[in-house]
Amino acid sequence: MSAQAQMRALLDQLMGTARDGDETRQRVKFTDERVCKSHLLNCCPHDILSGTRMDLGECAKTHDLALRADYEIASKERDLFFELDAVDHLESFIADCDRRTELAKKRLVETQDEISAEVAEKAETVHELNEEIGKLLAKAEQLGAEGNVDEAQKVLQEVEKVRSRKRDAEEEYRNSMPASSFQQQKLRVCEVCSAYLGLHDNDRRLADHFGGKLHLGFIQIREKLEALKKTVLEKQEKRNQDRLKRREEREKEEKMKKRTKSRSRERSREHRRSSSRDRRRRRSRSSSREKRRSSRSRSRDRERRRRHRSRSRSKGARHSHEPSSRHKSSRDRDRTSRERSRERSKKRGSSERRQDSRDQNGRTESRRAEVRDRDL
Repeated sequence: MSAQAQMRALLDQLMGTARDGDETRQRVKFTDERVCKSHLLNCCPHDILSGTRMDLGECAKTHDLALRADYEIASKERDLFFELDAVDHLESFIADCDRRTELAKKRLVETQDEISAEVAEKAETVHELNEEIGKLLAKAEQLGAEGNVDEAQKVLQEVEKVRSRKRDAEEEYRNSMPASSFQQQKLRVCEVCSAYLGLHDNDRRLADHFGGKLHLGFIQIREKLEALKKTVLEKQEKRNQDRLKRREEREKEEKMKKRTKSRSRERSREHRRSSSRDRRRRRSRSSSREKRRSSRSRSRDRERRRRHRSRSRSKGARHSHEPSSRHKSSRDRDRTSRERSRERSKKRGSSERRQDSRDQNGRTESRRAEVRDRDL
């Protein structure tokens, strides 16, 4: 890649698709299904394993550093949950790799001579020490490339300790089986990248394997898969919490609406009741007023009729019955004189009776006095 192409890729990675107003590149958005979501998250196996013996070639989906920059800018504002697509992609790739590893193990069991369980255990110990030596050498080379010479020297000292342990394990393995069979190469399948490892591989071969791009690429893919799973779980938990909060808020709002509705209904009912009371009161007042007015008018009518009748009677009596009235007046006078004389006679009789009772009382007192004088 020329320097100009490298500069263009760097600008795309930093500024995105709209850095120079190229409309043809903006036609494909990072949300399009044709865009590789694993590439946007920088974990596509086609990019990581390129240039190795397991190079997968070009990805079937679009890879563009500018789209990755657009995604990184947009992901700061909202969650797009592209991690789910990347997890599915990496899980399918790792599952294929694990199937190849199991097939390679079966093939070794079929092709290699069968050994006892004790010898197999000792051989497994040698393989584990070889793997540890290879990892330590790869780490030392990486530290030396970064300039950490002191740390690299410490790692090399640990390598010497592991080598001494390996020599002891190889000696035990050599003594447990015949010399002819010991010289045969015992292979083992790497659990990470499914490559073949030999029991008698030298340190350089082990360092090249465990520090190589293929092995480290598989480690990167597996670690990225675990990190994405953790991120997905955290985001799902956060989303569930947000949903619960929104649901609680909606329930609170609904409760508040129901309360307000019930209060408004009660108020309207109370208002209707009060208005009906007022109407009944007004009706009762108006009806009582009407009754009073009607009673007054009836009493007035009666009084007027009575007065009219009395006037008509008095007029008729004056014109038609004047002599009879005179005879009635003389009779009335005689009756009154008789009554007066009766009252006078009654008063006289009562006074005479009172005088007789007084005289009789005086006589009884005089008799009592005489009786007392005799006794003395």
